[in-house]
Amino acid sequence: MHVPTSKILQLLGTAGTTSDASLAALARRAGRSVFEVHRAFRRVVGDTPKRYTARLRLERAACELVASRRSILEIALASGFASHEVFTRAFVRRFGMSPRAYRARGLAGAGVRAIVLRHAAVVREVGPCIGLHHMQLERRPMTAPVPVTRRTLTAQPTLVVRRKITLAQVAQELAGILPRVFTFAQQTGIPLAGPPFTRYLEMGRGTATIEAGFAVGVAGKSEGDIVASELPGGDAAVAIHVGAYDRLEDTHAIVATWLDAQKLAAGAPWEVYVTDPGETPDPKDWKTEVVYPIT
Repeated sequence: MHVPTSKILQLLGTAGTTSDASLAALARRAGRSVFEVHRAFRRVVGDTPKRYTARLRLERAACELVASRRSILEIALASGFASHEVFTRAFVRRFGMSPRAYRARGLAGAGVRAIVLRHAAVVREVGPCIGLHHMQLERRPMTAPVPVTRRTLTAQPTLVVRRKITLAQVAQELAGILPRVFTFAQQTGIPLAGPPFTRYLEMGRGTATIEAGFAVGVAGKSEGDIVASELPGGDAAVAIHVGAYDRLEDTHAIVATWLDAQKLAAGAPWEVYVTDPGETPDPKDWKTEVVYPIT
């Protein structure tokens, strides 16, 4: 029997936080067989429940190391690891350094407590579904009217990967780019400051040059194809898209029409994926900010 995507999304929010996140436990929650859940989980998430759960626990443990004064052993046991040694081996594989070294290095800008707390919140909120933004589902009607408002934004440093792609590749590219930037920020101690976004720098016939990644608390360093960038400040036209990602083009069209009516020009727009699909499994409730900077 087919396990629907919505059922797997419901499991994602609990897989990294419950005391029993084994495949058998996930199957019981889904009311399906272990085989069915394992196959559906791999199809949606692209990984096994075991590796997925271990990743979430390591990411949250890394936040604990820089945000709290608990001992490394306490954090290891609370994160579901059997011992300090098992935790350390897994941590080094994930972050390239020991938990002790990670804590000693800390986060850039860690002297500002709000930066550390915001980073921890982003990891907790975004981690469960970091590779699933822009996932393709059946096309659905818009579920709410989309008002456009004018806001004044503050310039925001970012870490991104830039790619020229076809529009058909957006979902596939984001599934690879966003987890890489997310992990890179944690590995290098750059504090995350907001949910993932995609900026459309140039549009062509069926193609786009995109910049996808995260807002960060302090300006980071470029490394390879992950580069330090910035979302511009100033006035912007903003709409909140409610629903699945496949109708985002409708909201973009609404904002463009509003700008034309106001006789305003705009720069490269971006989308901020406000809702984590794991916490809100029903696509009709997903929220995405569509932002057009006014030039």
